[in-house]
This record gives sequence, structure tokens and C-alpha cells, in this order.
Amino acid sequence: MSTNKEAWGSRIGLILAMAGNAVGLGNFLRFPVQAVQNGGGAFIIPYLVCFVLMGIPILWIEWSMGRFGGKGGNHSTPFILDTMGKARFWKYFGVFGIFTNIAVASYYCYIESWTMSYVFHSISGTFTGMEQGAVADFFNTYLTIGKSTTGIPYEAVVFYVICLALNTYILSRGLKGVERAAKIGVPMLLIFGAFLAFRGLTLGTDGASAMHPDANAWDGLNFLWTPQFDSLSNPTVWLAAAGQMFFTLSVGMGTVHCYASYIKSKDDIALNAVSAGFMNEFVEVVLGSLIVIPIAAGYLGIDWVKENAGFGMAFQTMPYLFDQWGSVISNLAGVFWFGLLFFAGITSSLAMGTPWMGFMQDEFSFSRKSAAWSFGLIILMFGLPTVLIYQVATNGVVDQIFFNEYDYWAGTMSLVVFATAEAVLFAWIFGMKRGWAELLSGSDMKVPVFFKYVMMYVTPLLLMAVFFGSLFLPQGGDWASAFSGLFSGNGWQLDNNSIILMLQNTGLKETMAAATNPEEIARLTQKINYVNAARGLLVSLFLGISILVYIAYLKRQKNLKTEKI
Repeated sequence: MSTNKEAWGSRIGLILAMAGNAVGLGNFLRFPVQAVQNGGGAFIIPYLVCFVLMGIPILWIEWSMGRFGGKGGNHSTPFILDTMGKARFWKYFGVFGIFTNIAVASYYCYIESWTMSYVFHSISGTFTGMEQGAVADFFNTYLTIGKSTTGIPYEAVVFYVICLALNTYILSRGLKGVERAAKIGVPMLLIFGAFLAFRGLTLGTDGASAMHPDANAWDGLNFLWTPQFDSLSNPTVWLAAAGQMFFTLSVGMGTVHCYASYIKSKDDIALNAVSAGFMNEFVEVVLGSLIVIPIAAGYLGIDWVKENAGFGMAFQTMPYLFDQWGSVISNLAGVFWFGLLFFAGITSSLAMGTPWMGFMQDEFSFSRKSAAWSFGLIILMFGLPTVLIYQVATNGVVDQIFFNEYDYWAGTMSLVVFATAEAVLFAWIFGMKRGWAELLSGSDMKVPVFFKYVMMYVTPLLLMAVFFGSLFLPQGGDWASAFSGLFSGNGWQLDNNSIILMLQNTGLKETMAAATNPEEIARLTQKINYVNAARGLLVSLFLGISILVYIAYLKRQKNLKTEKI
């Protein structure tokens, strides 16, 4: 039995911590970009449908599983899943709930450290008077480890270590530290976001210039909020919407299970889950859509936004746009923007540390401080490659290899695999009758019976469709031609972006085979080596955690035999 007796201090603290877990950098950086790249308003309907059919049901599943496991003193996914199914292999599916958090935190904390650094630069007025190109160059200089924008040697590494140390210190304070950080961070990001959103709503055509005479913030809003019903028949948009839903709600990671495992057996989970989910959606769909895209469209035009929308806009473009507001307001806006991103980031990265801490405290009797600092050291070890080799530039081509590999395999595919496994376990193995009773126990709201059948059939089947669709993605994403070719005896032609061919580096090898320039061949060879190294680190991390889970299982079996004697 675990000696871990921590508990949440208050219901509002739990809800804010859960909301902070979900509200992260993706709400403000990933959502607007995904919306633009998938047709703006064409993205909204599939996104909201995915929220109802997958987002809310998975939240309820994870809260129910977490509280159920917590009754037996389990605070990490391997043994939470183990209590719900008789087969021994479920605990190893639970490894994803620890692995994903460590792998994602390894690069997530680096991005988080950028926001910390940019708050410093906004306060010091670094971006005042800078042209757009100079702001973009500043970001690239910052990411070049050997260069410095402040005179501090290895500046990016220093801010990364400071950011990681802050996360570790807060985690060492236990749930009280996480709860306190959420009570400060979530309200602050809402206040900062409201200020910037108001500016996005009221900018209008004030930012138009001779270079961009058609600039209009309302064009950005109209692009995002004009629904296009033809998107309902576009599988690509649906897949993008489902992926964003996983990312934004932080489901399929194990953090929700861990947080829920610390609540009391009769505490409400149905309303708490919905409250945290809708708070996240408000921040993402309302605040997230009112800042970057409208402000950028208000100064640069909607056509520029469509062509240049990307993750880097937050750092390469926004400081320049803020500078148009005057020196005092621009510095304040920079502090608000990057402060918002920092608070959104740290409340999420703290959540990523709790599954590891719960596991080490439960199974190996680690103290809070020991568990927290062991988490920090592991993140440092696996995160440094994403810092030191964030960008590899060869012959004018920039590759973000470690970052992309970590993000795809841990931040995308692991979420789908784990969410599929837990949905099947909850609905079909544990049983929907028991699962529904667990969800409603102590509930302050009446959950529509409709969701019982959604959780039993729709959610698991949709998740399996997403996973197998990625595993066997046909060439060019043309499913009709793939099935036609299969039934006519021509086989199933896989796309290079399918999981099967990505694991074999087929696309890279084909490009290298077609290359004639020795320098390009050398670049691609180096890229393949780095890709394999990144995947090797991820595999070693997963196997290492699996070994620890097996050792913990043996310890439990030994303790059971001792108790019987």
C-alpha cells in the first residue's frame, strides 16, 4: 500500500490545476496555426464535433479511471490501468502515461524557457524600434547556442536550466505547490489574454500601411469564424481537428489520471471534468483566436497570415507588431503576451511531472523532493539534445530533427495509442456499467445517457480509426484509390507519412537516392542518423520505464506473499 497521502486543498484549486494542465502553449500557438492551415472556418465545425464526441468523453474516462485507481493508493497510470483489467499487459500500456510526459516535457520546457527569456527582453525594451526582419533574426540568433543576445554565454541553455529548475522546485512542494501555481498562473493568463484579445477585437484597419493597405483585423476574425460546411467531408480536416483536440485537452498523457487519483472517493468528477474542459475551450477558441491571427491580419493582411502562419509567429512576428503600439504599450504588451505563454506553459509542464512523481512515491518510497529532482534530472538528460541540436542548418536547409521526432512520436502518436487503449479498457474490459456508475458517483450534474453510448462505441471506434488511419495511411491520402487498388489486386500503396514507412525512413531514403549533389547526400545521411538517435533515446526511455514498472510489480508480488505469511 502506498504511503503517499497527498490531497488537493480545495475544489477550485483542483479545477484550476486541471485547467492549467489543459491550457498550454498549444492553445495560443498551435490552435490558430492549425485553424489557418486547415481553412479557418472550415476547421471549426469538425473541431467542435471532436470536442463533444471525443474530448468530453475521454476527460470523463480519465477522471473516472484516476479516481478509481486512487482508491487503491495508485497515482500513476501503470497500476491504475492494472487495477481495471485482469490481464498483466495493461500495466505496460500504462507506461505511456509516464513516458509521454517525460518525452514531451523534454522539449516543452525548452519552448517554455523561450517565453521566460522573451519576458526579460520585453521588459528591457530589446525589441523597441526593431524592423520585422530584425525581430525574426533575433529569434534565430537566440536558438543558435553559440551566440548570445544578452552577453550571457550559452543563453538559451541557461534559460532552459532556470526554467527546468523552477518547475522542479514547485513540484518538490507537492500538490500544494502545483495548486498554488495554478491559482496564480491561470488567472494571470486570463487577464493578460483578455487585454490582448480586446486589442485584437478593436484594431480594425488602424494597422493598415502603405505596404499593407488592405490590412484589417476583422478579416482575420471572419476567416476563423465563418463556418464552411464542405469541410465535413474532408478527412484531412477531421484528422487535424482530432489531433488538436488531444493536444489541447492533454488527454492520453496520464496527467488527468494522476490529478484525479488524489481526490476523495465521493468527490464530484463529472462536473469537474466538464468545468476544466470548457475553461480550456474558452481560452483556446475565444482568447486563442482573438490574439495572433487578428493582430497579424490587422498589420500585415490576411493573405500574409495564410502564407506565413506557423509556430514561430509568436516569437518572430508578434514583438514587431506590438512595437507599432508605442514604446510603453509595446513593452507592456510583450510582457503580457510572453507572460501569458509562460503561465500557460508552466501550469502544463508541472502536470507532466506528477505521473512520474506519483509512480516513484508509490512504488519506490521516494520523498516528494527526491521524486521531483529525479524528474528534473531525467528531463535535463533527454531535453538537452533538443536544446543543443534544436536546429541543424546545412546548405541553407534547416532541420529541427530531435524536436520534430519527440513531438511526433511522444506528443502525437503516443497520445493516440494510449487514449485508444484506455477507452477500450474502460468501456469494454472494465465494463461500461461499472464505468458509468464510477463516473456518476458523487456527481453534482446529471450526465446525459447519450454519452454512455458515445463512450462505449463512438469514442473507442473513432480513436481506432485515427490510429489505424495513421498506421496505414494510403499514398497521397487517397483512401478511395487505395481500396480500389486493394480489391483489384494491386495492393495497398502506403504513403511515406504513414507510421509504417516513417519508421523505415522511406521518404528520406528515396530523397537521398534521387540526390546527385554530394553535399545534399551528406545532409540527408546526417539527418537519418539524427532521426535514428532521437528515436533510440525515446525507445530507451520507454524500455527503462517498463523495466521500473516490472520491478515495481515484483515488489508488489513479494509484499503480497509476505502479507499472506
